[in-house]
Amino acid sequence: MDKKGMTKLERALKRKASVKIGFRPRIFDLSSDKQRKTLLGLFSKNSIRQVIDDYEEQLRELFAIENPSRVYLDNFDQEFQSYLAQLKKRSPLYQQGRWIYYPWLLTVVHLLKDRDFQRVRTARNRNLINEGEQKNFYNAVVGIGGLSVGNSVTLAIVLQGGASHIRIADHDRLALSNLNRIRAGVENLGQQKAEITAKQIYALNPYAKIEIFPDGLNTKNVKKFFAGPPKLDIVVDELDNIAVKFLIREQAKRNKIAVVMGADNGDNAVIDIERYDLNPKTKFFHGRLGNVSYKQLSRLDKFGIGKTITKYIGPENVTERMQKSLLEMGKTIVSWPQLGGAALINGSAVAYCVRKILNNQPLERNRSLISLDEKLTPDYYSPAQRSKRKKVAKNFKKIFGL
Repeated sequence: MDKKGMTKLERALKRKASVKIGFRPRIFDLSSDKQRKTLLGLFSKNSIRQVIDDYEEQLRELFAIENPSRVYLDNFDQEFQSYLAQLKKRSPLYQQGRWIYYPWLLTVVHLLKDRDFQRVRTARNRNLINEGEQKNFYNAVVGIGGLSVGNSVTLAIVLQGGASHIRIADHDRLALSNLNRIRAGVENLGQQKAEITAKQIYALNPYAKIEIFPDGLNTKNVKKFFAGPPKLDIVVDELDNIAVKFLIREQAKRNKIAVVMGADNGDNAVIDIERYDLNPKTKFFHGRLGNVSYKQLSRLDKFGIGKTITKYIGPENVTERMQKSLLEMGKTIVSWPQLGGAALINGSAVAYCVRKILNNQPLERNRSLISLDEKLTPDYYSPAQRSKRKKVAKNFKKIFGL
């Protein structure tokens, strides 16, 4: 042991735990002699432990996408091999495309160049999302505040080939109790949620442009979050802080862009849409909170926030188990409960709304309730169940002072 009573192993663990690894990948073009030397240097430093080279299969998919009428012909493989031979004549395959180095994985991956990569990655979207819609979706600048449910929203957008430029904000670090709803692993504990989400985006699209606001959103940086450059085209609100939700709507109104918000409600989702792009006079929160100010909302404690959000969602929309849970805060539970399944439902629904808005397609302008309970619970609409829900909601409103 040393003077502090630490063993050699404890010192090693402490030293490695303090090492900071970047969250952005590096992109190498190995047709450049300089970049070949730089990448070789990473090998010599033992900074690369794994190489993923599936480039030839990516070329096969690209060839098929560019020649769909040939895919099911008997001589497709022969035609592809001829195409591949022509590419190899130009330069060795390892010098084609791009190599993406992920420092947090100590891994380098051989990929197609940006345009071809996006084309192959979104090929199976056709024609559920047509070419023009995909282009609008991909070229958009999307802002996402709050990365609990927001993590699912972000990944749902990127999975579908949306938002080449994403601005994400969250001040929090990943805690063990977050792992019931955030798509991350124990290896991410203690890391900034914004950095974790950025890594996940880069794993899906290394060519993305990502800006992170690791201090979250506040009065000092919210204007920059919206203005960029470049300016946001749409904003997603997944914040817990009701006062900052107010700031988001102030900026959305000023910049004439839509706000989409998904709130989990037991196993269900409540999707709210505020179209400041179509009508800048739209009332904040659709008027559900009355005439409130940032100052009033910023003074609320956690219980006050819970009460205000419940008022916003509407007590009649809150599931029975969620109602009971909210009344147990500070007694038998620490905070309001959330489920991973509901986060995923919200992610899918909000991503759908974002894509529709960016493509100027018809969409609900106020609120939509997405309820698994309604669709899958037997007798949900029976007179007895209707009466029970009505009675529970009335009692909840009375107890909660709503």
